[in-house]
Amino acid sequence: MTAGGAAERIAVTSDQDVVRVRQLVRTVAVAVKLSLVDQTKLVTAASELARNTLVYGGGGTVEVTRVENGRRAGIQIVFADQGPGIPDLDLALTDGYTTGGGLGLGLSGARRLVDEFAIDTAVGKGTTISVTKWCR
Repeated sequence: MTAGGAAERIAVTSDQDVVRVRQLVRTVAVAVKLSLVDQTKLVTAASELARNTLVYGGGGTVEVTRVENGRRAGIQIVFADQGPGIPDLDLALTDGYTTGGGLGLGLSGARRLVDEFAIDTAVGKGTTISVTKWCR
């Protein structure tokens, strides 16, 4: 996978920043020609993960990059925080698990909405989540 364009980074420190992430993801999704359904899925996942970065991670960054894999274009989004980390990742990825306050999707819902999902977390060190959505 190669970067297809410069990454755009947004610091997430407020609810307004979550809105900015959603707007940026929508703009890039249109530019890479994701279908309307895939745009909606990606914006929904990005909104949930950006909110998690703010609420549970205490704020962080979101980096949005156009990518290509030789056959098709897509978008990679990396959410990073230096928060408390996720103590029980298996539980956090369980369908229906929620700590409240979000869209009710949780990590498992966000994972279902994208094509690729990777998470790196350590208690006391923060969490980084990378998601990718490819054009069909």
